Amino acid sequence: MGAFLPREGSSHQPDAGRIYRSLFGGQKKSLKERTLIMKRHIIQTHLLPFLGSRTISSITAADLIQWQNAMLEKNYSQTYLRTIQNQLTALFTHASRIYNLQDNPCKKITKIGKSTAGKLNFWTKEDYDLFIRQLVPGSRYYVLFETLFWTGIREGELLALTKNDIDFQESQIHITKTYYRRNHTDFITPPKTEQSIRVVDIPEFLCAELREYIDSLKNLKEDDRIFPIVAEAIQHKLAREIKKGGLKKIRVHDLRHSHVAYLIYRGVQPYIIKERLGHQDIRITMNIYGHLYPSQQKQLAQMLNETR
Repeated sequence: MGAFLPREGSSHQPDAGRIYRSLFGGQKKSLKERTLIMKRHIIQTHLLPFLGSRTISSITAADLIQWQNAMLEKNYSQTYLRTIQNQLTALFTHASRIYNLQDNPCKKITKIGKSTAGKLNFWTKEDYDLFIRQLVPGSRYYVLFETLFWTGIREGELLALTKNDIDFQESQIHITKTYYRRNHTDFITPPKTEQSIRVVDIPEFLCAELREYIDSLKNLKEDDRIFPIVAEAIQHKLAREIKKGGLKKIRVHDLRHSHVAYLIYRGVQPYIIKERLGHQDIRITMNIYGHLYPSQQKQLAQMLNETR
């Protein structure tokens, strides 16, 4: 599908490209650099090829439905479709507020995608046991995957960890930063949200594994990363071991889901999980994981019956 055909619009109305530049010029101070990069990529890749040459006031709801249909044909995940849709909405909302766009076509269409994944993909404890047995105890990837599964921390948070972040006496990991790589350059930045800055209590066996692994690293400085690799290396290692063992396919991020699924199975309450994961709001936790909690409706009805 090509770009939308130009139509006549109000001469004083800017095109989508100008609105895009205006929107991100105002967001530079409020958003983290990595978030800005992601948003720019989405708009430049999925929106501007269709909208860039058009005056904003000439774009109709029918045009946006045509664009949505093109996005749906690409077989993106439901959550990614919603992310793309949200950036479209942000452009037109900005045009309404700053450029006096009178008729916002986004208000006339139904959003595509879903804000949360409909079905989580995760490993059970038994699945994980089969996986970890394939790795050499004490090796880099053994300790790395142990940390991901038993803490639920994010991949970037894991890759930013230094010796200083681990309190061996209290068996705690302090999450204060995240790591990513762009254009062959490493970046260490504050984590996703303020709530992501947290202390994660870890089991004694994981604390011992981390201590032994760190002690084996020669010339490690206090602020050196203990896992000095990139995210792609973890993804490739996971994929290779899954293929090797004929295991259920999951992504690295699904180990975070696996951790939560295990906690729920063991009866841990949502608020504790919310604090452990560093979620900004308990609603995020419940939207993602609420369906994993067993229904208590029958027990509730029985309890009420017994009070009569």
